[in-house]
Amino acid sequence: MIVFLVQTICNYLAFSVAIVQVKLSIENSVKDNATPNNNNHGEEVIQQAHNDKDQEYIVHLENELSRIDEERKKAIDAADDNLNKLRYLMADFDNYRKRMESQIESKINQGKAELILKFVSIHDDLSRAVETAKQGKSEPVLIEGLEGILRNVETLFDAEGVKEIETIGTPFDPNIHDVISFKYDDTVPENTVIAEIRKGYMISDKVLRPSLVEISKRIVKNSANDSNRTKGD
Repeated sequence: MIVFLVQTICNYLAFSVAIVQVKLSIENSVKDNATPNNNNHGEEVIQQAHNDKDQEYIVHLENELSRIDEERKKAIDAADDNLNKLRYLMADFDNYRKRMESQIESKINQGKAELILKFVSIHDDLSRAVETAKQGKSEPVLIEGLEGILRNVETLFDAEGVKEIETIGTPFDPNIHDVISFKYDDTVPENTVIAEIRKGYMISDKVLRPSLVEISKRIVKNSANDSNRTKGD
């Protein structure tokens, strides 16, 4: 398309030059044959120069020039249209690239989370093993070995951005807490986490495993019958 556009412009310029050359040739012929003292002879030369053959040739050149100019305009319009299509294709490809990168990153994060979750279970088992060993007064070397392995797992968590979910003393959040029980307690606001049954973890601001918690309930005293009822009973 670009080559065609260049050829069209060159043809347009060539015909323009041809017309100018014809007109200049006619004017030079008039000047060469005209004298200041012979006006009638000059008029005859001008009349001779504008004969039918020359006029037809000029008209032909002008028509051809008009045609070429029309083709040039069409070529420019087609080039602009193709350029716009190319821009749309580039934008679509860029959106496709971003979408694929997002999907790949999501898959990687999902696989990473599934692997880390297995280490979370190992961490739970090691924590229980350490507590059992301490309660059973096992050999210090055994306890130190278990604690060393536990620290290594926690170091892995830190390196991968795994964090424990805050529980005790925080308001209940259904997005990160799973309630398995409640307890009447007037010393804290209602729906406050008062005990952690199982630790929860987050990775990259996403819940890896919710915490299992116990929350508080307020006691409502009924002065009419001096009995205690919970809200909603």
